[in-house]
Amino acid sequence: MKFIASETLRKTEARAIAKDNTLATGMMERAGRGLARAIHEIAVQMGRPSVPVRLLAGPGNNGGDAFAAAIALRDLGQPAEVWLTSPKEKLRGTAKLFFDELAKLGVPWREAVGERAWQRQSETTLAPPILVDALLGTGARGEPLGDIRRAVEYINSKRLFSIVVAADVPTGLDADTGVPAECAVRADFTVTMCLPKVGMAAPSAREHLGSLALIPIGIPREYVDDMVDASPDLHMTSVMDVRGLLPPRPRDAHKGTYGTALLLGGSARYPGAIVLAAEGAVRSGAGLVRVATVDSATAALVARVPEAIADLRLAAEPELAGADAVLAGPGLGRGPEVAALVDYLLRKTPAPLLLDADAINALAGRPEAVRACAQPVVLTPHPGELARLLGTDVATIQSDRLAAARAAAERTGAIVVLKGAGTLIAQAGRPTWINLTGNPGMACGGCGDVLAGLLAGLLAQGLPPFDAACAAVWLHGNAGDYAALRHTQVAMRASDVAAALPDAFRYVSLR
Repeated sequence: MKFIASETLRKTEARAIAKDNTLATGMMERAGRGLARAIHEIAVQMGRPSVPVRLLAGPGNNGGDAFAAAIALRDLGQPAEVWLTSPKEKLRGTAKLFFDELAKLGVPWREAVGERAWQRQSETTLAPPILVDALLGTGARGEPLGDIRRAVEYINSKRLFSIVVAADVPTGLDADTGVPAECAVRADFTVTMCLPKVGMAAPSAREHLGSLALIPIGIPREYVDDMVDASPDLHMTSVMDVRGLLPPRPRDAHKGTYGTALLLGGSARYPGAIVLAAEGAVRSGAGLVRVATVDSATAALVARVPEAIADLRLAAEPELAGADAVLAGPGLGRGPEVAALVDYLLRKTPAPLLLDADAINALAGRPEAVRACAQPVVLTPHPGELARLLGTDVATIQSDRLAAARAAAERTGAIVVLKGAGTLIAQAGRPTWINLTGNPGMACGGCGDVLAGLLAGLLAQGLPPFDAACAAVWLHGNAGDYAALRHTQVAMRASDVAAALPDAFRYVSLR
């Protein structure tokens, strides 16, 4: 999914509407329905499908999307109310049409205009579990002023109590540069229309976007295809992309159809890592998951993941026959024996090889050694591991993550998955992809092991390695978002992410 400049999208919408003026109403209705579905899905995953929603609406089309969403929420049986940040007499065009319909249907609304009104609203009304920022759209620049600013401050003051959903772009975030105003909404989820805006790829945007989802709004295909690509070398993985990447599952399939993933890892010090990787792998759809590990990890593995076959011992030269994908790294620890194992795998692997964690550390300072492998290689480092691989420091990696991921891909000849806020998937000679699902709750031990197992399972099913990496990273982040809704970002753990993978796959299948 390509990124686009907001002005390009506005001009495209204007061209389409000039040719067919009924499109304006249809696009706003689709935007509202899509926003409502996203809100309702959040409520369902919170375990409270009828939880009340408050939509804070500005005077323009972004507010119109909120009016349409409030109507759609009513149809879904979810109570919603609208706070207007301008007098209703200032509403114009399509937004006014949807406001009039909202009022006719009896959806509750009130005006929140002026400092005294905001003070009264804040003091006398409790924040609902879900707040929606529909104040300003992608054309806004600079600091929010007046009642819009008061609304932003109100939203941010309630973040401890409410899930914040931004419509199209968080108010105060520049959609083209990704630079936030001093007063800008910090959303948990952003539901953007049609295509991601180029500023959403900026590291400075991540604190404000939260997890990103897309809504098609009905711009005719020929107009979308004609849009100028604002960032030809950077694409974003979307749910539609992932749906197109996952293999079909024919009726006459058997476990051999979906391949065997071989996982090598675990140690006396880190026995849990390989267990978490196995949980990710068995949730991937792979036909068989075999594990070579140490004795101290075997009992936990059999108890936690009985579907995995723990019939191999971890050795310097492990048995690789029959593997359709090989993963090495989770919980291996460090030492010369690990370096020897990694070098052996690079020479002998019969299938795509995924190196994670300590398997990457074993290659510290010698990234070109990866080129010795005759099979495709995928590396999944966090910034510290990539810094050790390239012989630099974490500050250098984080100062330009895109350049670091691309440099690593060039030097190793591998597909590089640079984990973090806005995980990047890079391969020499093709555009880099960025993932915008996931949340800070995933910054906990074991989440990377779940990702490694999931990715190994997709590789075993025959997905091209770059496609498998893009799909695994998106699914892992989406599962993390489900886990956060159920357990909070503070209390969630890696095993909650693994347990939520079925929800991520279901989400893809329903879109």
